[in-house]
Formats: sequence, structure tokens, C-alpha cells
Amino acid sequence: MPGLQPRRVTIEPGDRVVVTGASGFIGSAVTRAVRSRGAHVVALTEPGADCRTLAGVDAERVVADVRDRAAVLAACAGARFVFHLAAIYRFWARDPRVFYDVNVGGTLNVLAAVRAAGCERLVYTSTIGVLDPRRAGDGRPGDETCYADLALLHGSYKGSKFVAEHEVLRACAGGLDACLVLPTFPLGPGDAAPTPTGRVVLDYLNGRMPGFADTAMNVVHVDDLAAGHVAALERGLTGRSYILGGENLSMREILAALAGCTGLPMPRMHVPRGLVLAAGVSSTLVQGRMLRRAPRVPLEAARMSATPMIFSDERARTELGHTARPAREAIAASAHWFAANGYVSARRLAAIKWRD
Repeated sequence: MPGLQPRRVTIEPGDRVVVTGASGFIGSAVTRAVRSRGAHVVALTEPGADCRTLAGVDAERVVADVRDRAAVLAACAGARFVFHLAAIYRFWARDPRVFYDVNVGGTLNVLAAVRAAGCERLVYTSTIGVLDPRRAGDGRPGDETCYADLALLHGSYKGSKFVAEHEVLRACAGGLDACLVLPTFPLGPGDAAPTPTGRVVLDYLNGRMPGFADTAMNVVHVDDLAAGHVAALERGLTGRSYILGGENLSMREILAALAGCTGLPMPRMHVPRGLVLAAGVSSTLVQGRMLRRAPRVPLEAARMSATPMIFSDERARTELGHTARPAREAIAASAHWFAANGYVSARRLAAIKWRD
């Protein structure tokens, strides 16, 4: 592959490996995967983070804000590898500047720390939100070549991740050894926040989803996603992007899988795209701008939910050996975890009849 530098590394027992955003849904799964290789993991978490996802993980805990360059430099000192996952992953904030401060500014700090420490390789976690699967045409799944139209790259989350990607690639052009991974729609145990992806499952479990849009997404188990991160570190090409995904399912199929494993009724009402977008505009205007609280339906989330997000992870499967279990296992694991950890109302919990 012209212009790309194939290089193989291996995580060895005792290697000092830094994971930023280690208490997050994906970050905690990556922390466990790296620790299973015998590495000395430095789990960097933001101040005040909910760290229950790291319970039982033998890792060095470092509390630091990725916007604090000195703290990031200190955490990465002596590290062989760094996984950078720390980011603001939501679709609304009272002050949108926080997306760029954390997602871009934090990434610049990590890049500086990786250089200063002489780390061998960095894996940066981006998002499929920076791609436009519609460019594949004819209803085919999108891939890493489906670049986004900047005019349609709505919202501060996707915009900030796009800019951060650019900074990582600029660093690669300057000689840094890094590759990028783009998670699709992760589900599974440990989504404590919960993330916008896990919120789909949780809303269904709590009966807060009267209808659904005619959309689709690529579902992957979070542990398979974590294994893909390790594979990218060890076998990825410098400057190369890899979609880490699983199985493409329509929203109807996702809800059917949830109904199949819980025994709860499946929403039947189909919500037109225009109504989804109208709800996003109204919720963001009234709840977000006027009441200054998180909107129930952020406009960015509405736009994404109204767009089929189907992708191919063939590049990662071919070049990294990435694999993923059936999506229904990820869906069931997510539902079980939410039900077992106090996220589901007593009334709905009593109605569940597990059918795994």
C-alpha cells in the first residue's frame, strides 16, 4: 500500500500502556483487554468519573483532565503505547466549546505527550460519525473512503472528532506512528453513562420508545471492539483508519432482538423522518436553548437516527484480523447489564421474561 508504513508491534507483559478515558464504556473494555495481555496499564480517568466499570481491574489509576497538558505528559512518561479514547461523547452541552476543548485540545495534549515520551505507537479512537455512508451508493455499506461533506457534518461532537482526526493524521505526516479506529454502534455490559448508543436499549427497556424511525446501524459488542483496538495497535498501518464494527441491522431488527430476549412488547409505530427531525428541532430549542437543560431529543441525535448508518468493516477484518460475535448477543448483553444494575424501572423489570 503506497504511502503506508506496515509495522508490527506486540504488547508484552510488563509494558507500560496508557489508556485515556479508561472509565468510559469503550475505554474500560480496552483497559481490560490490554491488562489481559499482562501489560502494566495506566488508566487515566477524568476527575469525578464513575469508575465502577474498572472494578476488579488491576491497573494504575491516574486522575487527570486531558485538557491539562502537564498532567497528560506525566501520565504518558515511560509508556510504550497509548490508546487515546477520552472524549465528550454526547450530542448536546450547555457550552458547545467543551467539545473542542476536550476532543481536539485533549488530543493535541496526548500527541505532545506521546512525542515527549517517545512512545512507539498511538491508537486514536475516532467515530464513524465523521464518515458519510451514503457516498457508497446503491444502499451499499459505507467504508473508510466515504468522506463526509463538511456542510452536512452537523453538531459539535462530529465536528470536533473530525478536527481531532485531522490533527492525528497531521502528526502521522510529521513522523508519529499512529493509526485510527472508528467504532460503529457498540453495545454490551458496562455502559454506565449511558452513551447515546446504550440509550436506545435503555429507552426500550423502560418503555420510553413509542415508535421508531426507518433507519439502520452497525452493531458490535464492546468487547469485540476492544479486541479490535488491540489488533489495530499490533497490526495496523501507520496513518490508516479502520472501521471496527459487527453486523448491520435495521432499527426494527434491533427492537425485535430486544423483544425476543426480554419478552417485552416491541414498538409498532413507524415515525417518519420529518417528524424525527421536527422533534429534534423542538427539543433542542425549548429544552436546550430556552430551559438550558439536556434536550430529550438533541437535534444531532435526531439527524443521525434518521440516516441509515450501515458500514463495512472489511478492511479491519482483512488487515487486522478483526472479528465480531452476532449482534444479537451484544444486544442481549446490554439489556441484561442495564436490568441488573438498576437502570430499569421496577414495573418494567417485573415484566421482563428473559428468553435467551
